[in-house]
Amino acid sequence: MERSLEELAALVDGEVEGDAAVRVTGLATIDEATSSDLTFLANPRYRRFLATTGAGAVILGPGVACDRIPVIRCDDPYLAFALILRLFHPLERPAAGIDPAAVVEAGAQIGDGCTLMAGAFVAAGAYLGERVVLHPGCFVGQGAKIGDDSYLYPNVVVREGVRMGARCILQPGAIIGSDGFGYAQSSEGALKIPQVGGVRMGDDVEIGANACIDRGALGDTVIGDGVKIDNLVQIAHNVRIGDHTIITAMVGVAGSTTIGAGCAIGGHSAIAGHIEIGDGVSLAAMSGVPGNLRGGRVYAGIPALEHRAWRRVIATVPRLPEMRKEIESLRKRLAALEASAGDNGTTEA
Repeated sequence: MERSLEELAALVDGEVEGDAAVRVTGLATIDEATSSDLTFLANPRYRRFLATTGAGAVILGPGVACDRIPVIRCDDPYLAFALILRLFHPLERPAAGIDPAAVVEAGAQIGDGCTLMAGAFVAAGAYLGERVVLHPGCFVGQGAKIGDDSYLYPNVVVREGVRMGARCILQPGAIIGSDGFGYAQSSEGALKIPQVGGVRMGDDVEIGANACIDRGALGDTVIGDGVKIDNLVQIAHNVRIGDHTIITAMVGVAGSTTIGAGCAIGGHSAIAGHIEIGDGVSLAAMSGVPGNLRGGRVYAGIPALEHRAWRRVIATVPRLPEMRKEIESLRKRLAALEASAGDNGTTEA
């Protein structure tokens, strides 16, 4: 594929500075691009490469100067990069059809244009919309429903009763509808509580590799429209996640917690159960959340604090040993002063 800068600028609502007729055949990183590549600069720490990049053109945001090569100027270079990369590398769907080595039980409904590769299994009562792709090893349980144009990579498990919207993408090894971790203590030990709810996912959801979304104990675990969940994330039973929230790798969310819409949850964070996180919350990586968080704010740390407060705490931590010594010194001086005052009082008496 080859495109002119003029065509690409129109795609991203940008403007060309320099020769708009220059043509490129793909995108590359700013330090590895060649003359046939378009590159981009979104992170200021890579600005030094503008002076040496071999790219044929570069995508830049406002206020970043470059007169060596043509520029596509736009408000959000990273978004522009994503849109152009999708143009050059569209998702390629395999040819429609059911491989003879796939298993489709009687009573399953398979929509037009679906692709079921060898080793895929669709249980009785399951429903696949149109143009759904199941790679080898995928399992779709009884009564599960998968919306149009959804794409399941190898070894994805969609258990019984799960309902997925349209255009969902499940990366390899994702498990949707596993049993929640529910037990009651008895005289004989932990007694398993049947997990009889389901999972309800909206449209345009993406679940990362080896992520686990547990089914509800009663009622559903709910994943809103446009939610993006990274690899190795654990979502426990009856969690509710609002539309367009992003959760990055290795996050754990305990049961019955509600996360609002438009949140961004940093990697390796841990979120307690039965709490509420408001809309638009940003949570820094490796945060611990023991209680409710108000919407529209940035939090960090363990336990999570508003970001400004957390920065003050972190700035203080390296000084704690010194401060401890100062406090001990002050205590000794105070004790000496009190002893001296006591001695003086006795003498005067």
